[in-house]
Amino acid sequence: MSRSRDGDVRAYEQLVIRYQGRMFRLADRMLSDRTEAEDVVQDAFLTAWRRLAQLRDDAAFAGWLYRMTTNRCLNVLRHRQPATDIDPDTTESPRTDTRPDHAVAVHSQLEALRAALDELTPEQRACWLLREVHGRSYEEIGEIVGANVTAVRGRIARARAQLAEVMKAWR
Repeated sequence: MSRSRDGDVRAYEQLVIRYQGRMFRLADRMLSDRTEAEDVVQDAFLTAWRRLAQLRDDAAFAGWLYRMTTNRCLNVLRHRQPATDIDPDTTESPRTDTRPDHAVAVHSQLEALRAALDELTPEQRACWLLREVHGRSYEEIGEIVGANVTAVRGRIARARAQLAEVMKAWR
């Protein structure tokens, strides 16, 4: 981190390699659009590079990057036109090594979850993904989304309840 702050491009490349997968997964799940997710992540890393001198605590880099990525995703969601239906013919299935009937069921479950996530408010989706998928603490999520821990807990609780209701058919 300190080498990156001193302008070492190769050191920053290592940070990008370490965190790009996590940031992309977050953005992809928040936006449900790989192209937008790629743009958001690229922009977050570029902004981080330009503003590295502002970050005084090396250990805060991951949280700072999560915050930038999440905020960019929220901005995209706020300015987005209403979503169109997901095209099952072009949606990738995460696993292809299973039995066809099982693969269809898993694909259907994932599509239902993606649709359910799209129904959450952007703030609820961000908090839920940061907690359930990325394992961030409530305090970290609060710092990332700019809310207090009580608000974060509330958003996650509402998201969980809404997702549980939508996904109960899959239990």
